[in-house]
Amino acid sequence: MKTNQSDWGILWRVILLFITLLAFSFTLLKELYFIDIVLLPVIIFQVNDFYRLHKKTREEVNQFVESIHYRDFSRNYNVKHAPVDLQSLREGFNEINSTFKVISKEKEAQYQYLQKVLELVDTGILSFVLESGEVIWMNESIKKILQVPYLKTIHSLDKRDHVLYTQIVNLTPGESVISTIHREKSNLKVVLSSSVFKTEDVQFKLIAFQNVNEALDETEAKAWQKLLSVMTHEIMNSVAPISSLATTLQNRLKQFANETPDPSGIAEDLALGIDTIRKRSEGLLKFTETYRNLNKITKANLAKVFVSELFENLHRLMQPTFTQKNIEASIILKEPLLSAELDVDLIEQVLINLILNAIDAVKNKPDPKIVLSAYTDSDNRLVIKLADNGSGMPEDVLDKIFVPFFSTKKSGSGIGLSLCKQIMRVHKGNITVQSKENEGTAFYLQF
Repeated sequence: MKTNQSDWGILWRVILLFITLLAFSFTLLKELYFIDIVLLPVIIFQVNDFYRLHKKTREEVNQFVESIHYRDFSRNYNVKHAPVDLQSLREGFNEINSTFKVISKEKEAQYQYLQKVLELVDTGILSFVLESGEVIWMNESIKKILQVPYLKTIHSLDKRDHVLYTQIVNLTPGESVISTIHREKSNLKVVLSSSVFKTEDVQFKLIAFQNVNEALDETEAKAWQKLLSVMTHEIMNSVAPISSLATTLQNRLKQFANETPDPSGIAEDLALGIDTIRKRSEGLLKFTETYRNLNKITKANLAKVFVSELFENLHRLMQPTFTQKNIEASIILKEPLLSAELDVDLIEQVLINLILNAIDAVKNKPDPKIVLSAYTDSDNRLVIKLADNGSGMPEDVLDKIFVPFFSTKKSGSGIGLSLCKQIMRVHKGNITVQSKENEGTAFYLQF
């Protein structure tokens, strides 16, 4: 209705202006100048009215365009007190603003929803501009994985981890690679996947970091358990009869030696050889039985344990050894009431094993030191740390120390750290290590 009124108002203005101009022209031809003097102000008024209407309309449109440009959809145009000719225009502006408000709210809701979903997922997500490297967005998971609160550009990652940076930059869309992230206290294996998309002529690269550390550890552990099960079974089946036969032969030989004189000493030599075979067979059986322990630890008897009590028990147990070897042992516990659900017997076994390794590592140091500490990390998880200033380990050894059968000691069986890892796994935790040659080693038990 108001649209019709506006149209009619403009039409009447055009008709009246046309009639006035026609009358002015007619009187001008008839030389009726006194009438022209009256009509001229009317024409000026009508033209001015048209100009004012046009100017007001243009101002309204310019204001609306400006609000659209700055995405200001909060403005409401007063329709009731507007001139009749502008009421329909303002109504249209209000309707467009209302539509944009709805669209904006829907987009904001979708963005917030997507952001919350991405914050909750365990996969780390990082997005950056392909040309400049400017980081546009990173979720909480990627901050924890990289252990950084913020990245301005992807290039700033180069100084922290050059290998990882190179893999990210060179990763082609749709490709996936396994990478190792070198963090301050541990290394983390992740699967990197990438995607490239374009918006408003700007290309973005999206990188997904999938933590596969636990999955790989679990798969590796199961593989070792199967291998150990088969090996120990086959070894024991093969060696047990040899040990039994050696014992039987040894008894028969003694009986023969008692009944028959042997001036040449051949029986004695045979007895010594058979005894050596028996001892080595029994040693091999004990060695194999020891490795069976890796498969026996499948469940932990969890109970609430105060870390202070755990440390006190260890200190009482190991203090005589520390004193005898002149080792400076320290315990650091800033939170006296720190506690956790764990199997105290198994964890004590882990810590004793690590302490014995540390004692061996510092034996050639002039000022041997061992520090046992505990704290809660950023995820509120208990971490027990055992550090020494010993000989340390080369980097190529660090990847192998938890592998069964591997040992850097001449007399080592290679079971200690493998057993430690198995115990931490049944606690749904992890054990990691940091070491530098001639500087020292630190083990972290993460629950």
